Amino acid sequence: MNKRLSRRAVFQGIFAAPFAAGLVRAQTPSELRTVSRIIEVNGRAAKVFGIVNGAGGHGLSLVLGERFRARVTNGLEVETLLHWHGLNPPSAQDGVPMLSQAPLKPGQSFDYDFVNTRSGTHWMHSHVGLQEQQLLAAPLIVRETAEPLFDEQEHVVLLHDFSFREPAEILAELRSGGGGHAGHAMSGAEMAMPGMLNDITYDAYLANDRTLADPEVVRVGKATQIRLRIINGAAASNMWIDLGALQGELIAVDGNAVYPLKGSLFPLAIAQRADIRVKLPEGSGAWPILFRPEGTAARTGIYLATQGAEITRLSTAGEMTPAVDVAQEMKLRSVADLPPEPVTRTEILALTGGGGDYLWGLNGKSSMHDTIFTVRENERIEVVMQNQTGMAHPMHLHGHYFKVAAINNVAIEGALRDTVLVPPSSSVTIRFAADNPGNWAFHCHHLYHMNAGMMGAIRYSNAA
Repeated sequence: MNKRLSRRAVFQGIFAAPFAAGLVRAQTPSELRTVSRIIEVNGRAAKVFGIVNGAGGHGLSLVLGERFRARVTNGLEVETLLHWHGLNPPSAQDGVPMLSQAPLKPGQSFDYDFVNTRSGTHWMHSHVGLQEQQLLAAPLIVRETAEPLFDEQEHVVLLHDFSFREPAEILAELRSGGGGHAGHAMSGAEMAMPGMLNDITYDAYLANDRTLADPEVVRVGKATQIRLRIINGAAASNMWIDLGALQGELIAVDGNAVYPLKGSLFPLAIAQRADIRVKLPEGSGAWPILFRPEGTAARTGIYLATQGAEITRLSTAGEMTPAVDVAQEMKLRSVADLPPEPVTRTEILALTGGGGDYLWGLNGKSSMHDTIFTVRENERIEVVMQNQTGMAHPMHLHGHYFKVAAINNVAIEGALRDTVLVPPSSSVTIRFAADNPGNWAFHCHHLYHMNAGMMGAIRYSNAA
């Protein structure tokens, strides 16, 4: 007998609670407040953080060409600071403690004001300690035009991995050689084996703060075209986007347009974003869109459903999900490209660590803000990232976007991104233009790896 969804399951419109108020258009300035809030996870109350806009919803929506103006007020009882992931602000407004600005004390505000040149699906999140694991994040959408270019519905999905445990407790356990990392005392290729995909066992996976046991239902019209803007805001979980019986076209990654790639299964590493356009079948129906973390049978998701369609509850567990890989990355082609200047120089960046002591690092050194290398303005830098560990690392460069130029020494004309996955015992080469002077974080976006040393800085020396 089919089980029907609970009374919270069905909502009209594009955004569902607690995203019911949705994104708001940026004002002058937009008001953003970091807050504590209570959500329900697996029938239990959970205290988490959040970023609330002036309308009481989560996130911001801007139009390309508008200045980014936002007043951020810290409504928490602890220090915090927000990073605008995907935008390229001046270094002093990038939201990274020790590199760009001091954390906001409780009750303190800061006004951000800069010219924004980046459109697409992005997000904002804390860069203080482990607060991102406590859901201190929200969507940040920059549209190219005020009115939609296509006759389509749009929906934003922010993904999280969730634990009832305190993040500091999880990290302490990992550092002591326990938890999901207990078998990682090996090194190199020995570690790159099935079962070594995850450090942490999570209590739930969330899509817009909801589990698959009580999912968000997005009401759509018959034969509607819908654009899904999907953000992997998980702290430590690479995921697959599973459209099930539907087919979609991947049209943008990390806010950058790519030549459409058709399919029903798309990888999404930690911190990456994917825009997928789906044309629904004729007639009534309900279609689950699943998000499946690698290395586990757990899953979360949403439903696309016509008005009145019956929604049948799916289990929160399915088949074991394989590792997220870079096979699709090899196929992506960017619509735009970097200017055709030649590469000035190449830097080798080894991703290291991951033994029983849970120390991670770059070029054999664990740090947070130490300089990896310096650049001069107007250089074209190539970075060859060589993963010498047994876990994949989603590597994120602040203040710039880059071109994925090679995978395992195979040259490609790849996508423009700000975050790319480097699988175990593999290499990924990126290129970027040094066009935004300052001090910029370059780190693994697996939150626990970053806080255990896999983070450094790229610093501009002087103008070329």
